[in-house]
Parts: sequence; structure tokens; C-alpha cells
Amino acid sequence: MFSLSDYDYDLPAELIAQKPLVQRDRSNLLFLNRRNGTVTHHCFGDLCRLLRSGDVLVLNNTAVIPGRLCGHKETGGKVEVLIFDFAEARRTNANEGEFICQCLVKAAKRSGPGTRLFFEEGLTGEIIDSRNGTHTVRFYGSQDFEALLDRIGHVPLPPYIKRGRGVKPPCDDRTSYQTVYASQKGAIAAPTAGLHFTAEMLVKLRSQGVQIVAVTLHVGYGTFLPVRVSDIRRHRMHAEGFCISTEAAETIKCARAGGGRVVAVGTTCVRTLEYASDAHGHLTSGSGKCDLFIYPGYRFKIVNALITNFHLPESTLLMLVAAFAGRENVLNAYQEAITRRYRFYSYGDAMYIA
Repeated sequence: MFSLSDYDYDLPAELIAQKPLVQRDRSNLLFLNRRNGTVTHHCFGDLCRLLRSGDVLVLNNTAVIPGRLCGHKETGGKVEVLIFDFAEARRTNANEGEFICQCLVKAAKRSGPGTRLFFEEGLTGEIIDSRNGTHTVRFYGSQDFEALLDRIGHVPLPPYIKRGRGVKPPCDDRTSYQTVYASQKGAIAAPTAGLHFTAEMLVKLRSQGVQIVAVTLHVGYGTFLPVRVSDIRRHRMHAEGFCISTEAAETIKCARAGGGRVVAVGTTCVRTLEYASDAHGHLTSGSGKCDLFIYPGYRFKIVNALITNFHLPESTLLMLVAAFAGRENVLNAYQEAITRRYRFYSYGDAMYIA
């Protein structure tokens, strides 16, 4: 249960979804009963009849920024920069004409303090500090940095979504890789369970008595980092900024008091809610950094049901789902999804676990 290999499984490469369905809510939905391990198959839109009046659906309203910049160094060598603390940097940058933030820098040769970087539309950068594989970069430009980033930046897609240079992509990732309720800029990866919802579906759920609230957790670069230890208990999560409003916390509290279930949309919501709850399931509003790593043996305090996608082998996301529903139940459900040719990962199909 604590060995990394316990969370491995074989997935045919052709089942890794490279684009979403045209109609988001037409994706497949596998319903896993976590108490007995039974599985039934549905369309994602069927969630409207699987949820009950009085339930509270918790969404992560973080928005993916086009935080991948392609440019070159003074030597002419190509460089790729990924901004991963945009929300925090946005709050702390006060000087006009510059923007200082934490980044990952990829280049053929190692880049350190003093390295100058050049991008489109006159944007330049300088590495001013380098520690533990990350870099502090000061960006300069004659235009507003955020507006410039929106124009020249690229969506930082996961590496298993392939986009060839010079080849027209099969979808507009700027809109496809973003939930319809995204509002708080700062993530470098989408909370992908939410990609299946449409605005119309959310209206329908509300009309049926399902309450909907949003929390924020800005997905950071740690989501791309593999677990590198054989004993998963030794893994340490990268901290990510979160925020829970007083209104959201109060709505969740009232729903629980009335017998409603807390239904988390995605592992990011699970981690945020569990991190901010005490041993009795009392949720505290506020903001901070969440570094909670959930794996089998964890006792859930507040989340009753989970909507999630199908995750990579040996990933912390799969470990969280296994903690919630049981490792054997989850791996059996994954195997059935593979047999039925479900689509996997970010642009793939979904699971509802209750």
C-alpha cells in the first residue's frame, strides 16, 4: 500500500486523450461505489441525477495562465520559461515596468544568475537568483506584463498532450484547457475534473437544489513532478496557494448540518478542503499554502464524494483517489475503463466516486 509500484498500471497510449470532446458534458462518467466497489457507466451529464438536493458541489475556480514563454539567451540558444507563482507575484510586484516571479527555466546549457532572456514584443528577463532547480526572474517591458503575457504566452499543457511545432492543434487549448467557471488567475495546470461542466449544467444543478460554491487552489509545477521515492510516505508535496471565502465555508457548514454531502470537483478541491478542516470536519475560511499529501490510510474529515478524471500511474493524484475509494477498487475500476476504451488524463473521461 505504501510502495510506489502499488500504483502502477498499464495504459495503451492511444487512450491518452489529445483533445476534449466538442460537448464537454458528453464525456463518459464511471460511477464507483466506494463502499462495495461496484461500477456503473454513464454520461457526464447524468451527474445531474446522481447528485441530490441539499448536496454542495465545490469547484476550484483557479484559471490557467499562458505562463510558458519561448525565447532565447544572449548567446542565441533557445530557452523556455514556465512561470509558476503568478498569483503570488501579482500581489507583491509594485514597480511598474517589471515583474519578478519564480520560474522553471529550460535550456540546452545551465542558466544561472545574470543570464539575460529575450522574448517576443520586446519582453526581456534576467535571472537574479537560482535555488533548488527554480529561478527568480525579473521581467522588463514597456507594456503591462499581464497583457503582454496574454498575447505571447503559451498554455503550459501536460507533456502527454502532444502539440507539434508548425502543426495546427486539434483544439484551442486556451479555451479547452480552462473550466467555464475559471476566474482567479494563477494556475499552470487546469483542475481537469471541472473541464466537463458547462454553464447550462451548473444552472440545472442549482435548479435541482444542489448548492455550488468555489474555492481557489492555484495548481503549481509540483503537479508535473513524478514521485521519486519507492516508499510514498517519504514524498513531499510542493506547497500551492489557496483561498476559501467566508461565504463558501459557511455554505458548506450549513449543507453538512442539513445532511447534505460535500462533493469535491477534483483532487485540488479535496486537498484544499481537507487541509483547511479540523479533526471534526469544521472548515475554516482564509488563505495560505497547502502542502497536504493524501495517500491510503488518510482519514477524510469533510469530503463525502469526489468527481475526478483518470490519472497517471504512480501519481499523487491516483494515490489520493485510492485513499478515498480503496486502492483495489480504484485499480479495478481503471481496468474496466481501459477495457471499455475510456479516454484518460486531462482531456479524458471522468469518475464519480461516492
